[in-house]
Amino acid sequence: MDQQTLTTDQPIYSYKPSLLGAPWEFRLTPAGLVWEVGRHSGHVAYQNVRMVRLLFRPTTMQTHRFVTEIWPQDGPKLTIASTSCRSMIEHERQDAAYRNFVTALHRRIGAAGINTRLVSGKPGFLYWPGLVVFAVVALALGALTVQGLRTQFWWGAAFVAGFLALFLWQIGGYFRRNRPGTYRADDLPRELLPRG
Repeated sequence: MDQQTLTTDQPIYSYKPSLLGAPWEFRLTPAGLVWEVGRHSGHVAYQNVRMVRLLFRPTTMQTHRFVTEIWPQDGPKLTIASTSCRSMIEHERQDAAYRNFVTALHRRIGAAGINTRLVSGKPGFLYWPGLVVFAVVALALGALTVQGLRTQFWWGAAFVAGFLALFLWQIGGYFRRNRPGTYRADDLPRELLPRG
């Protein structure tokens, strides 16, 4: 079930979100998106897709993980992730298959000629307060580094500076990729798709 095939008319993508959960399988048909999770399944016509959101959403075991959320007019939110759980500690990246499937989905939504909202990143009410907290913590770590240098506490300053660099790289990358915005079905944001 975790195999991806990309045919010209009905691309298929599947992934397993957790070790114990059922795999999710998605198929693009001429009429819409067909999904199956364990014993549950459904169909969403392209013209009934109200919103699509692209996100960068790393987790503890999946640091390079992208997510597409599909919000139909009726029915549950559907989530497609770029990684699949293989074991307790192993998560497989499916970059190319995910990128191809999400791109094909957007092509079909665009061809349906509807006004689906295509949004990127986190919702603004979550993003902007989080960015403020990120900036405050980064400034505080920078001030601690400077204070350590002033008092000639070299090891402490080096440790805090190293932590600051890691913090800016990891959390800064998250905020850079997840900035709220919109996009077009024929121009997907590159920072929210894995290279494939």
